[in-house]
Amino acid sequence: MNKQRSKDYRQRIDQALATPRLQEALHRFGDAYLLSRQKAFAGLDFEALRQEIGAMKDRTRDNRERYQAEFIRNAEAAGAIVYVARTAEDANRYIVGLATARGVKLVVKSKSMASEETHLNKALEAVGIQALETDLGEWIIQLAGQRPSHMVMPAIHMFKEEVAELFSKQTGRQESPEIAHLVKVARQQLRQGYLDADMGITGANLAVAETGGIALVTNEGNARLTSTLPKIHVALVGIDKLVPTLDDAEKVIRVLPRNATGQLLTSYVTWIRGAVPCGDADKELHIVLLDNGRNALAQSPECRDALRCIRCGACANVCPVYQTVGGHVFGHIYIGAIGIILTAFFHGLDNAAEIVRACIGCRACVAICPGNIDLENIILHLREVIGDEEGIGTAKTLVFRKVMRNRKLFHSLLRAGAMLQKPITRGERTIRHLPLFFSSLTEWRTLPAIAEKPLRDQWKNIPQRVENPRFKVALFGGCANDFLYPELGRDLIKVMNRLGVLVAYPEKQNCCGVPALYSGDRETALELAEQNIEALLEGNPDYVLTTCPTCTLALQRDFVEYLRDHPGWAERAARLAAITVDTSRFIDRVLGAADVFKGRALPEKVTYHDSCHLKRGAGVWREPRNLLAVSGRELVEMDHADRCCGFGGSYSFASHPDIAKNILADKLDDIRHSGASCVAMDCPGCLMQIRGGLEKQGTAIRAAHTIELLAEILD
Repeated sequence: MNKQRSKDYRQRIDQALATPRLQEALHRFGDAYLLSRQKAFAGLDFEALRQEIGAMKDRTRDNRERYQAEFIRNAEAAGAIVYVARTAEDANRYIVGLATARGVKLVVKSKSMASEETHLNKALEAVGIQALETDLGEWIIQLAGQRPSHMVMPAIHMFKEEVAELFSKQTGRQESPEIAHLVKVARQQLRQGYLDADMGITGANLAVAETGGIALVTNEGNARLTSTLPKIHVALVGIDKLVPTLDDAEKVIRVLPRNATGQLLTSYVTWIRGAVPCGDADKELHIVLLDNGRNALAQSPECRDALRCIRCGACANVCPVYQTVGGHVFGHIYIGAIGIILTAFFHGLDNAAEIVRACIGCRACVAICPGNIDLENIILHLREVIGDEEGIGTAKTLVFRKVMRNRKLFHSLLRAGAMLQKPITRGERTIRHLPLFFSSLTEWRTLPAIAEKPLRDQWKNIPQRVENPRFKVALFGGCANDFLYPELGRDLIKVMNRLGVLVAYPEKQNCCGVPALYSGDRETALELAEQNIEALLEGNPDYVLTTCPTCTLALQRDFVEYLRDHPGWAERAARLAAITVDTSRFIDRVLGAADVFKGRALPEKVTYHDSCHLKRGAGVWREPRNLLAVSGRELVEMDHADRCCGFGGSYSFASHPDIAKNILADKLDDIRHSGASCVAMDCPGCLMQIRGGLEKQGTAIRAAHTIELLAEILD
């Protein structure tokens, strides 16, 4: 691991966290975006649309040479000059060479992330050619000497007062911060540039193989002016923008503005095919098709789905990390979840390493992606690659490979920890303060103490009275249920027994392996998968129940993925996945047991927090609400119920506790504003984070697992 790089990145995080106006700007935008997007997609089946776009982009990727050749043939037939650039340097060399040969002194540019990717402006300026950004946001950050903080809205991190200050320096007079006035100033300052420029440079949102034409999707008229007025038009287009037909292009345009900015349609959709008249001579149209790592990405089995991206930027719009530190920290050139992947392939793993680790894994990006990309899964693969190249650190290597794989040693150390913590806990089940350099972990939340007796050691003494059980199930407790919240296991037995279900606890089960996987240690995750499959299938249960959604995904998805090429294990992993079910879903869907809880409620107003992996991974969110509602409690929805709480396992302890702290603060505000006296959830990790935050604030609001609340009704 590059210590200096990590230190520099930490400093950038600290600087961002010390800028509350940044968080305010990004939260305002994020909240408004979600409402606008919901309205924009009203009446449309987003899932069907993204399945269609994903499939089309896959076909294009798998036949990219054919479609690229078709595009070049048709574009050249229409009068365009096409150049295929293998690298960023190659693209810059062609464009700078063209500008120099034509005697260009001024270039006007419309928004182009591809030109940001290649650092084209610097290449032009190095030979004395001025590059003028004409997109309002791009011009703002050009004046500020910054790079875009968002792929679609490059200056979204700035307030109008900051923009007014920049414009005042440019014009030499005090400019009002009113938005209409600022737009007018920009128009006045930029308009002459279009008339004076010798070359216009744009990007393109789409390149259509069957026509050889390109499409620009914009909200400002600058792209049309840039591509029309100068005698030379250069379009710098990533080869991933290729689509086979106009019908395919229409599918993208139907979704792109809705998902990017919550608009039904952007202000301008500009179609350009071939050279057009320009005074006495035809305009020169040069289309530079940029590879720069895209073909390498297409050849990566684990990462190639990233080429489905249509550059809507929505993965940043909903990302809690982005909303906390912004795109200048959570990004390189491209930002957010897709930016992590593109950075690795376009700018190298070294530039991607820190932002790979900054992802909290909440899957909000996956749920909103119009290309149906499993961004989290690709990011986890990149963590493995970086872990293999740089290592995961001495401490993690010791814990995962020497301790966690050895179940008896791992659990013995946890039991020893329960004894050693006594001077800190002072007989309580809560750690309120940690000493020395650990103190920062309890400055903003309390932590649960390790149970004096874990669930596995209590199990044999918990009576179960079930005659003629409907089902015999095994409980996969996970580390938290077992060693931090054994009472949750006792509550589960109470509920299940009342519903006619007999519960077993396979003693040889171990950690699900997700902490190792999220740290880049796939080898340990694979070893733990085999251990758990062996343990959980041994008694041939009807179902395997989980109380932790991260464990649910491990058993349902990850084990199958790890072991798909392992003879003898693949079939067993699939069998375990088929019988694994979250406990709330089991009660609601399989048992249909709502009537058991009716009329027994305690008078309480409850709100519900959707755990990231439960809703966006396992697809469970209605079921716990159904159970809470039939129990008679008053269920009120909080704002942003499915926004991450900031736990993320080791993320909130060792990796990025500073970011986690800020994300938790947002969640606690939403809980408080709901007016509920209790917040329910179905994840021990979220319970640890949210309960700890509430306790540290001294609020009377309690946090509880749904199973706890159901068990209370049966008392």
